[in-house]
Amino acid sequence: MEIAFSRLDERVAKFTLSGVSTSFANMLRRAMMSEVPTLAIEDVRVYDNTSVLFDEMLAHRLGLIPLRTDPDQYRLRSECTCEGTGCQFCTAAYTLSAEGPKTVYSSDLIPQDPDTAPVEEKIPIIELAEGQKVVLEARAILGTGKEHAKWQATTACGYKNYPVITVDERCDGCGMCLNECPRNVLEASEGRIRVVNGRLESCSLCRLCERACLAGGIGDEPAIHISTDPERFVFVVESDGSMPVREIIERALQYIQKQSDDLVDVMNEIRGEGTE
Repeated sequence: MEIAFSRLDERVAKFTLSGVSTSFANMLRRAMMSEVPTLAIEDVRVYDNTSVLFDEMLAHRLGLIPLRTDPDQYRLRSECTCEGTGCQFCTAAYTLSAEGPKTVYSSDLIPQDPDTAPVEEKIPIIELAEGQKVVLEARAILGTGKEHAKWQATTACGYKNYPVITVDERCDGCGMCLNECPRNVLEASEGRIRVVNGRLESCSLCRLCERACLAGGIGDEPAIHISTDPERFVFVVESDGSMPVREIIERALQYIQKQSDDLVDVMNEIRGEGTE
């Protein structure tokens, strides 16, 4: 298995994964979306709420605010020694006190631990009119996307098969396929059509170029052929900001490795019982 990054920054990664099956590519996608733990507000204690929103709607909005997360600093509540009661090792605490007229933003949510502050400061929570007030305490815990979308570390996570474009000798360079390509992947050169250098991964596999080639009267088969590499995939992953996208990828791979090791251990135990 090989991974080659064409883009890697704090929030977005684009990479090519080679030497794996479609099943593994999908497993990695699902692991990044569903198995990487992040913090999200789970419990809200409302002391005063005279806004237009019910307490439940306000709590729901708070739960969807992405929070900065260091999974090594906090434990899952199910694995904590406090047995789910909530402590500094499994729970992050917040307070919010605001009075109108004003728009309440995520920056008004004050964390007890500054390292667990909201990712963005200008996420609107509610607009308060004159005399309206909201006072509450909130607690965030670690969770995974398979439990609820609010614990999903990615806002975008997908892949496509790596495109393969071949142009045979029958190409006469008419250029009809150039006009149809929506991604500007093709260009004309020396009376032939070829792929623009560095643009191959941008191909959307729409095959409009093949149809245009046939419409030009070249025959029953187009001179340009679009296919895919069955063991190569292009991934695009975007973090919600709770943690760097690189860490999301690494933790997803670690989860896959651990699950594989656990399965091997179980198979070895079954094999050992069968030989006794």
